[in-house]
Amino acid sequence: MYNSKIKDIKQRTFQFSLDVINFVEKIKKDNTVYIIINQLLRCSTSIGANIIEAKSASSRKDFINYYQIALKSANETKYWLLLLKSTNKVNDKQVDILLNELDEICRIIAKSLLTLKGK
Repeated sequence: MYNSKIKDIKQRTFQFSLDVINFVEKIKKDNTVYIIINQLLRCSTSIGANIIEAKSASSRKDFINYYQIALKSANETKYWLLLLKSTNKVNDKQVDILLNELDEICRIIAKSLLTLKGK
């Protein structure tokens, strides 16, 4: 599903958003699951959206802020994926694949933030 050689965070977060969308489309939905996947879709697509938004930031501080929001969205995405996995209503292997890619995305964003902040 993922090619970890793709270094461009914009491409990876876009592909991750698509994969989450495809994943939730296949889930049998009930009231509880619907609420969880609604939150999951919002935060998972927000990661890439904030990375893209950073491109047109008006200052370095603004750029860093967008990356921080992207990282927070990634952390929230992890929460919803783990919660969904705990419902036992989804394929654990698919969730694990998404979580592995998400961990790599988080590491890239966090490292970028450290570099941007000069640490």
